[in-house]
Amino acid sequence: MTAQIVNRYSDEELEEFRVLIEKKIADAKKAMEVYQEAYSGAGNDTMDTAPTFKNLEDGNQVLSKEENSRLAGRLDKYISNLEAALVRIENKTYGVDRITGKLIPKERLRIVPHATLDVESKLNEKKK
Repeated sequence: MTAQIVNRYSDEELEEFRVLIEKKIADAKKAMEVYQEAYSGAGNDTMDTAPTFKNLEDGNQVLSKEENSRLAGRLDKYISNLEAALVRIENKTYGVDRITGKLIPKERLRIVPHATLDVESKLNEKKK
């Protein structure tokens, strides 16, 4: 009987990544709360400023709210990607390049824990 070679990280390695990802999710959710508060909160009012500055302040508030909304959207996507990585850990498919089937280097996964491609596959995908 031939032993089947499994191309995946060990359970101990997967646990290391799970801990890392859960911390990143917690940090991202805290940051998300800040952006959501900044987006939805009234903040400082412009009622006590001179009328000539009111329009400038109102315009700046709109831009800040738009930027906070955009950043919150990016964080939401990041959190979703991290949560998908947790599912891959549970399925024991985490860290496997979805194109080549090779293991993504640990160094890359520590920097981009939600990566589904190694650097070479990512570069080839961008060329297409």
